[in-house]
Amino acid sequence: MNNPEQKKAWYKQPLVLMIIAIPLSAVFGGISMIYLAITTDDGLVKDDYYQYGKQINLVLERDIEAKRISLAGKFDFQPVTGIVSVQLTTKTGTLPATISLEMLHATRAGQDQQTELALTADKEYHGLIKELVPGRWYVQLTTSQWRLNGELQHPGQTKIEFTTN
Repeated sequence: MNNPEQKKAWYKQPLVLMIIAIPLSAVFGGISMIYLAITTDDGLVKDDYYQYGKQINLVLERDIEAKRISLAGKFDFQPVTGIVSVQLTTKTGTLPATISLEMLHATRAGQDQQTELALTADKEYHGLIKELVPGRWYVQLTTSQWRLNGELQHPGQTKIEFTTN
């Protein structure tokens, strides 16, 4: 016969298991948060933000120079191959042999890319970039004298028209 006063083992008691499960889930949650913090880079704050802020006037001068020489361009990106081609026009008629392309992710600085584009015989700049993660991308074409800015929504958009108005 079963005696109703017979006691269950402590590990078979539901209340004990619930008391153990709550702190144990907090430990697992904490370990997963530490893992995410170590393995991902949010990159939202620049280490030298003060120096970066002081240099903003230099950046604005490059935008003004692009406007002064009536710089305009067309950007074409092939997502499958990673090939980038850029056509630039200017009223001065002289274009540099290379320009710098920066692909800046709107929220994840760890995904940013930079590459040099070389001027080819067909009067276009060509280069390669790695695969882009989905999202909004800021595209910057720069030299030491001027800068052009544009935005690209990936996937879906592969072309940009740069104007300096």
